[in-house]
Amino acid sequence: MPKGTNQKFKLYRLAQIMLEQTDDEHYITMPEIKEALARYDITADRKSIYADLRDLEVLGIEVEGEPVGKGYHYHVVSRPFELPELKLLVDAIQSSKFITEKKTNALIRKLEKQVSRYEAMKLQRQVFVSGRIKTMNESIYYTVDAIHNAISENKKIRFQYYQWNVKKEMELRRDGAWYHISPWGLSWDDENYYLVGYDSDAGEIRHYRVDKMLHIRMSDEPREGKEHFRKLDMADYAKKSFGMFGGKEQKVKLLVDNSLAGVIIDRFGKEVMMIPADPEHFTVNVTVMVSSVFLGWVFSLGERVKILGPEEVVEKMREEGERLVRQYGGK
Repeated sequence: MPKGTNQKFKLYRLAQIMLEQTDDEHYITMPEIKEALARYDITADRKSIYADLRDLEVLGIEVEGEPVGKGYHYHVVSRPFELPELKLLVDAIQSSKFITEKKTNALIRKLEKQVSRYEAMKLQRQVFVSGRIKTMNESIYYTVDAIHNAISENKKIRFQYYQWNVKKEMELRRDGAWYHISPWGLSWDDENYYLVGYDSDAGEIRHYRVDKMLHIRMSDEPREGKEHFRKLDMADYAKKSFGMFGGKEQKVKLLVDNSLAGVIIDRFGKEVMMIPADPEHFTVNVTVMVSSVFLGWVFSLGERVKILGPEEVVEKMREEGERLVRQYGGK
């Protein structure tokens, strides 16, 4: 029998057909495979298609044939990603503020190609990107890549940093001055991406919202601050920094209502030591960056959390309370 036409692309198109049209619940018959190949102007006999289906395993595509009546039904039985895994990735992408709406939709479309067209429809049903708060900085992907390159090459980076003004305009901070920072890592907190680096001029670790960095360039200067990061746990750093707001790192003792045990574990981890104080309360010592955001977190929990020490932090909480009374007027 003649070999068939357009054989050069047959295996590629066969893989495409099987991946797009089959999954654990959707099958394709041999006549349907031949018909699908014909739409690409490819002809082939059954024997060669059987061999090609076996060859797909070399490409990591496992195809299984099940006898149905006098023929067989074929489908792909394993893929690099399972549908629940892709749903998790879609959720992470669409909830990330630092990924623009345009890029979010593009990434999700690429993820849909990892499953059949039927499962892609299930993936699409849970996509609600429009209306979410998203960055408008389309260059963030190149910024992240530049940061990784600088870390890999042990170089400092230079960039400008902006904020929004009341006219909803981008406004460069420090009158457009360049920041010269040694990058040491990236942290994801509160749906935002942050660069964690060493500021040589200030002599301390600082963090910056990646989507607010502009015109990033790699410097010729080697990174500094290695001694500060040698023992730094990035996840621990993010846990201490409420909303990634800086502040003086201190060990704070809290008196907490038993009903908030889950809140404390969610925030500080399961390894945190909770010491019973009385039948209704426990105490916990946590290391945090003491900032207005941390104080606001404590304040939001009302009477169920009280700062016991150190006195310096207790006084800051008193001052914050007095400020609120002044701001909203006491009666």
